[in-house]
Amino acid sequence: MKKGDLIELEITDYAFEGKGIAKIVKEIHSQTEDNPKKFVIFIDSSYPGDKIIAQLNKIKKSYAEGKIKEIISKSPYRVNPECKYFGVCGGCKQQDLDYKMQLKYKEEQVKDIFERLGGFSNFEINPIIPSDKIFFYRNKMEFSFANKRWLTENEISTMQELKDKNFALGLHIPNYFDKVLDIDECLLQSQLSNNILNLTRDFFKNKNATIYSTYTHTGYLRNLIIRQSTHTNDVMVNLVTSEENDELMLEYKNELLMSFPEITTIVNNINIKKSQVATGDYEIVYYGSGFIYDYIGDYKFRISANSFFQTNTTQAEKLYNVALDFASFSGNEIVYDLFSGAGTIPVFISKYVKEVFGFESVASAINDAHVNIELNNITNFKPLLVDLNKSFIPLIKQQNLPSPDVIIIDPPRSGMNPKTINDILKLKPDKIIYISCNPATQARDLKLLCENTYKLTRIQPVDMFPHTYHIENVALIEKTN
Repeated sequence: MKKGDLIELEITDYAFEGKGIAKIVKEIHSQTEDNPKKFVIFIDSSYPGDKIIAQLNKIKKSYAEGKIKEIISKSPYRVNPECKYFGVCGGCKQQDLDYKMQLKYKEEQVKDIFERLGGFSNFEINPIIPSDKIFFYRNKMEFSFANKRWLTENEISTMQELKDKNFALGLHIPNYFDKVLDIDECLLQSQLSNNILNLTRDFFKNKNATIYSTYTHTGYLRNLIIRQSTHTNDVMVNLVTSEENDELMLEYKNELLMSFPEITTIVNNINIKKSQVATGDYEIVYYGSGFIYDYIGDYKFRISANSFFQTNTTQAEKLYNVALDFASFSGNEIVYDLFSGAGTIPVFISKYVKEVFGFESVASAINDAHVNIELNNITNFKPLLVDLNKSFIPLIKQQNLPSPDVIIIDPPRSGMNPKTINDILKLKPDKIIYISCNPATQARDLKLLCENTYKLTRIQPVDMFPHTYHIENVALIEKTN
């Protein structure tokens, strides 16, 4: 086999990130006829049951990779995608896979990561918790402006005269930081969100507003972020720009409110950095309070333009209830919550524990946590600002904090710093509950924690993001002695 070859395959298994697996027998000198080696081929966007003609684009010693050139017969698990941008937009890559099968493969993926990569055994894996909604489930969407609109294959092949090639507002094309697919709807948020998106595009096009360029570092428009509360009627429109333009923002505000009186606050974040981040160095509030509010369970939370808040609110409640179930609090526990953010987990568990201390690296998140404490009249939660890439033991000693019975961890996708892991081992809580959006780094960290003192007992996958490869997972480890 060589690169570019066409080969007929039957897909029999499924790997992470949308790669179907086909296995063929390849004659290798070291193998006998009775024990031939199976050569694995990974095919993008294929599913078990597909019969395809694939074109190989990478050949290695024990495996190859390719893409579909033709589907001879479809997998019974394939469904028609709802979104007209499916296959071009980099978002919902599994939208053409039956949702029940999405859940099956996600659950298998988590199990495989913990058993094969983590080396764990004899632990309980609970059935994955599905999402109540598989469309319109997000409370936040982030769109990008670009002065290079991605052209579809149809637009290119027809050689038509294209308008507005230099203005796009939509979602990034995978692997192209400067190319954006101009879209007029996304099925992940709401119709109101789509309407705001389209008005924003039309308004700034008509004003001949410039778009920020990562090459020249000039231009005005950078991002549009729409936040919507699930349990209240709050709606935030946050426009991220490279500089202030009070006159234009006032016109935009008036246009938005005239068309969408449901909007409760409008914010302009000014990002003067050269990097592509959808947050500002400072913000100007043009309408409302600059905040929205939402509930997780019985608790109310304030959400600012740059706050982290779980993007699937109803699933977040299920996720936190899993943590509660794993903890089995008696009411007398001292709890440390690492990477506590705006305090959503500490507030949620507060009535079940004696005291909870939240450790967080971002100062603005600590401010949000204090607000959420007041909103919910919490008296047993204390947020603490600390760099979790360094040891936090000195802060514990400085504050004279009681030792933890339980530690809850909810780090970023990259997982924990080894120093944080060492600190946890020194603290020796009875239980550790680790919540993660990346089971691979979660298993890596837990393997280090479980080398001597702890044992993995239970894991619980939770589907927060239907149609994507992402999966949230909760793990419980307990002292072995």
